Amino acid sequence: PSSPSVPGPAGAPGAAGPAAPADTRKITATLYFVSEDGMSLAGIQREVPFGEGVLEQARQIVTAQLGEAPAPLASAIPGGVKLRGLFISSRGDAFVDLSVEARSLHPGGALEEIFTVYSIVNALTTNLPAVKRVQILIEGKEVDTLAGHVDLRHPLQKNLKWVRTDKGDT
Repeated sequence: PSSPSVPGPAGAPGAAGPAAPADTRKITATLYFVSEDGMSLAGIQREVPFGEGVLEQARQIVTAQLGEAPAPLASAIPGGVKLRGLFISSRGDAFVDLSVEARSLHPGGALEEIFTVYSIVNALTTNLPAVKRVQILIEGKEVDTLAGHVDLRHPLQKNLKWVRTDKGDT
């Protein structure tokens, strides 16, 4: 008898490996990392810890986004950046308070700054429908920019212009 074909784990990144304990609930979220050629962001499905409620889930997503990128991709966020706080307004604006390293360790450059900002903005707005816009703060304060290129004085909406979407069509 022919059984229905079930896709196997072959070629599926992260499909293999030990199962998480039942008490560690996870969700699959899209996180954004710099592509191999450094010219775009790649949206990658990653497991992140489950957070109770939108605010806690937002915290888990940003924490995961601040982590290391899967090879061969690179993180758009300088190493050592910490999430100091996160707030979501009743209008759906998320305020992401990052440590000073987001500015002091930033390599500069317009494209690099766009990638840093939109990896965080897109991670929150893509995964959490309740979050409409994101404003990045540094050490609890509003800043004009991280490195002189992207205006951070107001909350930013999702922008997938820099995200590469190659789903196998060449």
